[in-house]
Amino acid sequence: MANVNQLKSMLKSHVEGDDERFYAIAMQMAAHEAKIGNRKLAKELRDLIDQAKARRDLTTKNSGGTVPNGMPQASWPKHRLGEMVLDEHLDYQLKRVIREQRQAARLLAHGLSPRRKLLLMGAPGTGKASSGSVLAGELGLPLFHVRTNSLGAKCMEETVVRLRQVFDATDRTRGVYFFDEFDAICSQRDLENGACEIRQMIEQDKSHSLIVAAVNYPEILDHSLLWRFDDVLDYELVAPA
Repeated sequence: MANVNQLKSMLKSHVEGDDERFYAIAMQMAAHEAKIGNRKLAKELRDLIDQAKARRDLTTKNSGGTVPNGMPQASWPKHRLGEMVLDEHLDYQLKRVIREQRQAARLLAHGLSPRRKLLLMGAPGTGKASSGSVLAGELGLPLFHVRTNSLGAKCMEETVVRLRQVFDATDRTRGVYFFDEFDAICSQRDLENGACEIRQMIEQDKSHSLIVAAVNYPEILDHSLLWRFDDVLDYELVAPA
């Protein structure tokens, strides 16, 4: 169970309104319980943390506002994986991500990390955006749809600044951050024009949010990005059975 210092730190964080520190301590407690074999209690703690964060984000949503730093307003999809028509391997990959996210506390307690940085590659209309909605729906998380080709930036430097604001928000507000048309800002031609900083943002992100980048034209992508992601999912058109 929690020690005295953890309880004092949690109370202090609550009094000071430091939600993220409060959640971080609670996550440490959940990880400790999982490590010593109390898996049921660890799961209950993780579920309570997710519910608390969801209620906080829902309050922001219902107030009509946006999360800090100009992030797009959250949506709350209700889609489920069973609604999608996918090939067997892609279905397996998405189920694996969902399963690992649900068991995140258990994995973290054993020094493992659940997959949460995903690169979705395929032509328009193959289900990449729907996958982002499904991940949010299955995990009960808010979905933040970041349209990288319409950030309103006049130059790559401004785009990088705005993307930094998005990545800064991933640690404060857990959710599915879906970066649409990511190849528009991470193509080979952008190597000397900001793509290096974007690669660093992905690599350095240590939040519990899901980073989902969709690419329509993989052939123009800066391929050094690939190893920054935990999993690469290939999408093709699949005819309904």
